[in-house]
Amino acid sequence: GWKPTKVRLIIASIIAAVVGLQFGAFAVVLETVASGISSLPFGAFALLMQPIHLGIGIVEGLVTATVVSFVWRARPEILQSARETRPVGAVPIRSVLATFLGATVLTGGIVAWFASEHPDGLEWSIAGVTGSEELAEAEHGVHGVLAALQEKLAFFPDYAFPAPGDKGEAATSDSRLGTSISGIVGGVITLALCALIGFILKLRAQTR
Repeated sequence: GWKPTKVRLIIASIIAAVVGLQFGAFAVVLETVASGISSLPFGAFALLMQPIHLGIGIVEGLVTATVVSFVWRARPEILQSARETRPVGAVPIRSVLATFLGATVLTGGIVAWFASEHPDGLEWSIAGVTGSEELAEAEHGVHGVLAALQEKLAFFPDYAFPAPGDKGEAATSDSRLGTSISGIVGGVITLALCALIGFILKLRAQTR
């Protein structure tokens, strides 16, 4: 029946978020240690990263489960088609996409104002090992080149408008406006990438 299926989807959403965050956190530990730009001890870094991201993963899993529940109530045939690996066909999904877009604007444009200023999971873990929230960046080599490239390409450094004349530096004024714009732009880019991936997968399925 639909109730057991919905429960399984919710449980799977939470498990997927937790497992994804755990693997992602562990990958950061491996990459940081293998990069050679820091002397973080592997064991201590992993012991700090995994538990804090377990909590983050559970919260993200609950949020994902909420989204899945919404889609199930609004357009259950979408999830049913995905489960049966068949095309959605003529199922109207504009209302679902419009809701996601509205949630993106609301979350990125307004709710982001009230985001915590405390360190995130990675910064908290690094601070627990080194005493500083950020690692010292290499000024030369590949790391230095990529850091300079990032400063030139970052159009919203630290989720704010760039300071006039200073590449990579955030402006101190209009911080809320910069946060809103960067949140909305980031959310729209993410939705666009998801739509592009879905379009490519649809084309592949049609060619088969």
